[in-house]
Amino acid sequence: MFSSSILLQILACAIYGNWWPMLSALMYVVVPMPCMFFGGGSTQSLISRDGGGWIDAAKFLTGASTVGSLAIPIILRHAGMIETGAMLIEFTSFFIFICTVMCFHRASLDDDW
Repeated sequence: MFSSSILLQILACAIYGNWWPMLSALMYVVVPMPCMFFGGGSTQSLISRDGGGWIDAAKFLTGASTVGSLAIPIILRHAGMIETGAMLIEFTSFFIFICTVMCFHRASLDDDW
């Protein structure tokens, strides 16, 4: 699923001959970083209510980078730098990426795996 998300990123750039949409692919690298650095490397800390300052910072930064992943194509489209089709392909890619993360999180919660 992650590979198809990256493929859609590349197709959004290649079909329209504009490589600006690759900025949101950079956000795919940034999204898991707060969880890895501040959350102890576990996705369990993002859904728990307890925590501390570092866990809350990880939650905030993960949310901010997720919103940035959606905002970059919208801003680029509003500025006229990318086409509407490229923006829609970017949104599809983001949806597949989020589904991949949710499947990984669900599999990591189960002890049977």
